[in-house]
Amino acid sequence: MADTVSPAGTDRSADTDTRPGSRPGGTAALGTSSVARIGYGAMGLERHHDNPDAAVAVVRRAVELGVDHIDTAQFYGNGFVNDVLRRALKPDEGVVIVSKVGAVPDPGGQPPLRPAQHPAELRAAVEDNLRALDTDTIGVVNLRRLDVGPGVTATGDQLVDLDDQLAEMVALRDEGKIGGIGLSAVDTDTLRRALPAGIVCVQNAYSLIQREYEDMLELCADEGIGWAPFFPLGSGFPGFPKVVDEPAVRAAASARGVTPAQVGLAWLLAHAPNILLIPGTASIAHLEENVAVGDIALDGDTKAALDAVGAATVSTGDRSPRWPDEAR
Repeated sequence: MADTVSPAGTDRSADTDTRPGSRPGGTAALGTSSVARIGYGAMGLERHHDNPDAAVAVVRRAVELGVDHIDTAQFYGNGFVNDVLRRALKPDEGVVIVSKVGAVPDPGGQPPLRPAQHPAELRAAVEDNLRALDTDTIGVVNLRRLDVGPGVTATGDQLVDLDDQLAEMVALRDEGKIGGIGLSAVDTDTLRRALPAGIVCVQNAYSLIQREYEDMLELCADEGIGWAPFFPLGSGFPGFPKVVDEPAVRAAASARGVTPAQVGLAWLLAHAPNILLIPGTASIAHLEENVAVGDIALDGDTKAALDAVGAATVSTGDRSPRWPDEAR
């Protein structure tokens, strides 16, 4: 796979797309790359741990459908997911890999991760990704800061100064080991502090029903930074509200003959032009439904009704969502 991972600093805006699929959802910037707005989140591939060929088939189908950026991490399946990507992706396909550092596996933990925030740990994680993917450069690497939930948070000696972390990430970029620097699990103040390092994307929890980071999304749009929300249909933790349960979402889906999940993703595409979707699945059928979201149009009345669902969550003060202890 050494030649398959496109750095985010590579200008592909004028490329001629000769693959079977189009670029679903249109295109948006990821650094200086132009990518399909509908990508793929690979974490769920670990469900195929006992059948790696099935996982490879999902990735191959995603590429056939025009997906050209894939979100991963070395701690997904403790290396299994990156191994699948190395097997599945072919030379010259131009797929931008977006990985993340800042945590390492903690088997048996709840969640099964522990922070790894020190600069030396960030570098080691990048090197682990490079070896697993069998590549010289990773398109984008997100620094998972762990400032906000959900999931694991940094405490004690894992509370590391942002400037020290960014200096290491910039050094890795200057060495050509990563193409672009992203952030994950951060607040707005952290993003503002990091802007001089040249941030290309942000990953935070965000959906139609959870819009506490609206100000950060707007800042990203102003700065030309991609916004790749995780939990795009609401939290995966039990007991949390789900986008698909909202009456307005279900009504919009029924009127269009599509699924409520597709409406929730379509709202994200319509909400801001810098949003890049990375919905995850281990199912080819579900993958095809996700990619088809790019063909769903929301009229003005429907968009207004959906906007109203999450309007009350748009923060005007403390921008950090509240997560119960069991979700961390």
